[in-house]
Amino acid sequence: MRHTDGPSVECETHIEADPARVWELVTDIELPARFSPELRRVRWLDGVDHPEVNARFEGHNRNDMLGEWRTMSYVVELDAPRVFAWAVVDPDGRFGAAAPDPRTPVATWRFVLEPAAGGTRLVHGTRIGPAPSGLTLAIAGNPDQEEAIIRWRLADLRAGMENTLQGIKSLAERPR
Repeated sequence: MRHTDGPSVECETHIEADPARVWELVTDIELPARFSPELRRVRWLDGVDHPEVNARFEGHNRNDMLGEWRTMSYVVELDAPRVFAWAVVDPDGRFGAAAPDPRTPVATWRFVLEPAAGGTRLVHGTRIGPAPSGLTLAIAGNPDQEEAIIRWRLADLRAGMENTLQGIKSLAERPR
């Protein structure tokens, strides 16, 4: 797989809680920072304090291989209580994009919720690109290793997503 293919990864879990409860958790943009090994902190921008289409939020990330960086995300899909998706851009031009544009993001992330077996099937996924990112910097330094680098990054993202899903599951299934 090549970066131009839009590599993606998806994980899912079943949660013994109704979709409305799970929706509360997945739309809390600060929550993933509690479970992700990479995302450190998140905050809404522009005076917004909840998800709405085109709302922006800022994230701060750290990865041993990629270092530290700031992102800006735009809510691109919001269909309560079924889909919450956001496009991530590189607001500082750290990775070489000409200008941050949510139509050509560094990555697009998504939560999809479906009622299932008395609870909720929760799917968490991401698609990398098309804009340049830390991944493209790593590939540029080792172009003959592109497929291995992408496999490593997808595995790394999968591990973080699984942690996040387990954290959401634990909170959702806990008595209030």
